[in-house]
Amino acid sequence: MLGERLEAVRERIGRAARRAGRRPGEITLVAITKVFPASVIREAYDLGLRDFGENYIQEFEGKFPEVAELAEARFHFVGHLQSNKARRATELFHVIQTVDTPKLARRLNESGRKLPVMIEVKLSEEGSKSGASPEELGALVDALRSCEHLDLTGLMTMPPWSDNAEDSRPYFIRLRGLAEQLGLGKLSMGMSHDLEIAIEEGATHLRVGTALFGSRRRA
Repeated sequence: MLGERLEAVRERIGRAARRAGRRPGEITLVAITKVFPASVIREAYDLGLRDFGENYIQEFEGKFPEVAELAEARFHFVGHLQSNKARRATELFHVIQTVDTPKLARRLNESGRKLPVMIEVKLSEEGSKSGASPEELGALVDALRSCEHLDLTGLMTMPPWSDNAEDSRPYFIRLRGLAEQLGLGKLSMGMSHDLEIAIEEGATHLRVGTALFGSRRRA
C-alpha cells in the first residue's frame, strides 16, 4: 500500500514539475511521519525515501533508537520549536525548518553542530500558525547569518487550510518573493493537497504526510 502511494505521489510531482519546466530531481519529498511509529519510517526508507519530517521533540525521541542506524536518512524538524528544546533538537535532527526568532537561532547555534536551517514565515492571520512575520525577516536573517554553526538555506510556510488547492497559491508566491529578496534558494511549501501548486511556484521541499500514509491516528 505504501509503495503504491509513494509511486502515486512521485507521479504527481513529476507531472507538476514537467508542466512548470522543472526537473523532478530538484524537489525534495519530505515524508511527514508524526504520529506514525518508527516501523513506518523504516518501511518508507526501504522503499527509497530518505527525508522525514517530525513535529514534536518528545515523540521523535521515542522513535529515534529504532531509526538512528538508517545511515542515509535525514530528519527534518517541521513543528514549532521552543528555545529550551533547541539543544535536544540539534541532537536528533539534521535540518530545522522552523526557526522563527533570534533567540532560537542563538540557542541552536550554541550546540556547536553544523546545521542547515530554514525560517518559518507566517503569512496568514491564523492564530494557530507560528512563524516570523515578513517585517521581522530582516533582523532574523541577520541574526542567523551571524551564527557560525547555522547555514540559512531558505524559507518555509504553511498556508491556511482550504479544500481548494488554488487558495494556497498567493501564499506560495509571497514566500518565493521574500526568498528572492533575501537571496535564499530553498522553499519548503506544499503538502498532500496542494503540492502541484507549490511546485509551480518554486517549492524545493514538499512536506507530504496524508498522501503517503493515510489519515493520522495514534497507535
